[in-house]
Amino acid sequence: MERFAEKEERIRYLEQELIQAGIHLEEGQIHQLETYYQMLVEKNKVMNLTAITAFEDVVQKHFIDSMMLLRYADLKGKKVIDVGTGAGFPGIPLKIACPDAEIVLLDSLNKRVQFLKEVMDALHLEKIEAVHGRAEDMAKKAEYREHFDYCVSRAVANLSTLSEYGVPFVKVGGCFISYKSGEMEEELKQAEKAIRILGGEKEKIESFRLPDSDIGRSLIFIRKKKKTSKKYPRKAGLPSKEPLK
Repeated sequence: MERFAEKEERIRYLEQELIQAGIHLEEGQIHQLETYYQMLVEKNKVMNLTAITAFEDVVQKHFIDSMMLLRYADLKGKKVIDVGTGAGFPGIPLKIACPDAEIVLLDSLNKRVQFLKEVMDALHLEKIEAVHGRAEDMAKKAEYREHFDYCVSRAVANLSTLSEYGVPFVKVGGCFISYKSGEMEEELKQAEKAIRILGGEKEKIESFRLPDSDIGRSLIFIRKKKKTSKKYPRKAGLPSKEPLK
């Protein structure tokens, strides 16, 4: 019989792995994660949401990876936007773990946004919305620009590009946090000028390994020191084609 075929086995495994990661959730929150897993793999059969579908891998590489931020930042009562959220990472696990955070999930593909709305309804999540749009366009809108305490992103792009997507959403004094694989010193060095142009400043890098693995991860904290010039972000496509240097 396939391992983790039964819900009770999945719940037990989740409990053990969360404890090992130092993440403390109530029973109801753990059940929310398990339901989210079921919805993710079911929808993935008809739509490309993630290449990671084995239960242990989803727990490690999506759920726990997303929630490790809570070791280093207090999101309680804060406004958070997750840029390029995809299948809901890190935004939905962060919302489950920190119900008092106000979270916006932003993605450029409407089919993914509709899936996220289904998850939010099924898990009875409040103070969260999923929005369809490109970061370059949404960051120009008054209701989103420099509105958030935190912008988070696990999107795959170089840090200069990600900073142009994320920093404009953050209010002065807030933080853009980029989830990255492995050591990030060189990439951060290459992005320093772009970060400065956008009104940010490198605050710190928090590096860790995922439990029961040799997978190294880093969280790059960029503190917003001054307002971002209205010329940024540039029009759709430019931040990825021509990163600020």
